[in-house]
Amino acid sequence: MRPLPTLLTLALAAAFGGFTATAINAHLDNRAEAAPAAYTIPTTAALPAAVAGQAVPSLAPMLERVMPAVVSVNTKQVVRVRNPYFNDPFFRRLFPEVPQERINESLGSGVIIDAAEGLVLTNHHVIDNADDVQVTLADGRTVKAEFIGSDADTDVALIRIPTGNLTEIKLGDSAQLRVGDFVVAIGNPFGFSQTVTSGIVSAVGRSGIRGLGYQNFIQTDASINPGNSGGALVNLQGQLVGINTASFNPQGSMAGNIGLGLAIPSNLARDVVDQLVKHGVVVRGTLGIEAQNLTQQIAQGLGLTETRGALVTRVLAGSSAAAAGLKPGDVVVSANGQRVDSAQALHNVEGLQPVGSTLTLDVRREGKPLQIKATLKEQARAVTGESLDPRLGGATFVDLPESLRQAGVSGVLVSDVKRGSRAAASGLAQGDVITAATAGEFADLASWRANFQQRPAQLVLRIIRGNGGGQLVMH
Repeated sequence: MRPLPTLLTLALAAAFGGFTATAINAHLDNRAEAAPAAYTIPTTAALPAAVAGQAVPSLAPMLERVMPAVVSVNTKQVVRVRNPYFNDPFFRRLFPEVPQERINESLGSGVIIDAAEGLVLTNHHVIDNADDVQVTLADGRTVKAEFIGSDADTDVALIRIPTGNLTEIKLGDSAQLRVGDFVVAIGNPFGFSQTVTSGIVSAVGRSGIRGLGYQNFIQTDASINPGNSGGALVNLQGQLVGINTASFNPQGSMAGNIGLGLAIPSNLARDVVDQLVKHGVVVRGTLGIEAQNLTQQIAQGLGLTETRGALVTRVLAGSSAAAAGLKPGDVVVSANGQRVDSAQALHNVEGLQPVGSTLTLDVRREGKPLQIKATLKEQARAVTGESLDPRLGGATFVDLPESLRQAGVSGVLVSDVKRGSRAAASGLAQGDVITAATAGEFADLASWRANFQQRPAQLVLRIIRGNGGGQLVMH
C-alpha cells in the first residue's frame, strides 16, 4: 500500500505546486511508515536540495515578506503602592526613599496594517491601562506609539507609530477560511521576538468560552503562548486572516500551549478598525429584546422538538425588533445563517453587527417557521441616573463588559457616582453591578431604562459588589 503523504508534504504541495506529493514523499527521510521498495530513501536526515529538478519549497519566502510587519508592543503602567503607613506625612518624612509607586511592564505583539499611516493592530488587553506604549520593529528600531482607540468587548486596539520604512500586511478575507487550511502564527511568545509557528485551522466561529467578550474566534493548533497576543495569523499567501488573542489551557495560559489557540478573524478586526479610525470608539447595533434559553418543558409547550434557540421574552417599545414584527414567545433558531443555540449565542451575533446592518432571523412562532429581517439601531453607550429617577441622581450606568455576560451575569454597571449626589448618599458606588430592581430582573442597559417608564414608589436595587452583594434601598 502506498503510504499517505504527511501533512507537511500536503501543505507544501498545495501552497507551491509544481511537483507531486508522491515525489516529495519519495525523498523524505525518517518516515514513520515503511516505504515501498521502489522508493530510494536518502541516508541523511536533512531534506534534499531539489526534488525532480526543483528546489524543495519553503515558507521562508513568504515569511521574509510579512515578518517585518509584526512588531513587539511594550507597555508600562505606573501603579501607586498602597501602604496605609505612608498616608501619614510623619512616616513619609522618616522614610522618603521608600517608593510609593511601581511600574508594571508587559510585552505583546502587533501587526502593521497600514505602512503609510503607521497603523498597528493589536489586542486591547495588551495596551489596556498603559501609561506608555513602545513599539519595537523587526529591524530593531523602538518608537513611541500613539493611542487611536480600542474596544474591550472584541479585544481589538489600534495604535499609530511614526511612518518611514515600514512594512505592512494586507488583510485577507477570514470568511474564506475552512477547517484544515494551513496557517502561520507570528509574534513574540515569552519575549522571543519574531517567532513563527505553524498549524491548521481547527475550527471557525468558535464561541462559548468563559471570560472573553464577543466571540467568533478562529481556533488553530499553531502554537500561541503569552506574548503572542496581538500578533499575526497569516495564510500561506501571507495575508492576515486573524489576530492571535488567547490560548486555552486548563492549567492557565502560563502553563504553555496545548494546541488550542484563538484568533480574532480579520474581517471582524477590519470592521472594528474602521470605526476606531472614524470615531475613536465602536458603536454597536441592538435588536432591543430580552431572551432566555429554552427548557424541555417550554419547548414542548411551544410545539418544538428541540431545546435550542433563544426564546424572546420581551420586545422593547421603539426597538428594531418591534419595528420588524418580532414578538414575545418567538424562538430565534438562527441569525444571518448562523445557528443560535441559546440566548447568549443570539446576543453574541447581535453584538458583532454594526449599526444599520440587517439581521436575518429564522424564527419559530407557535411551532411554525418564519423569517424576520431587522435593521439594528444604535445602542446607547451610557445613561445618567437623573434621566431615569431622581433617586439615582449623580450615577452613570453602562452595559456590562461582555466578559461578564459570557460568565452568565446580566444587568448594568455603575460607571461613576458623583460625590455628594443623591445616589452616593444612598450607598451606590462606582463598580457596583445592578442585577435587579423593584420592577424585576433585566438583561442590559436598554431594558434597565425601560424599567423606569413608570417610577416605582419604592426603589430597591439588588447589587453585586466585589465578592459579595445585597440589596440597596434608594432614597
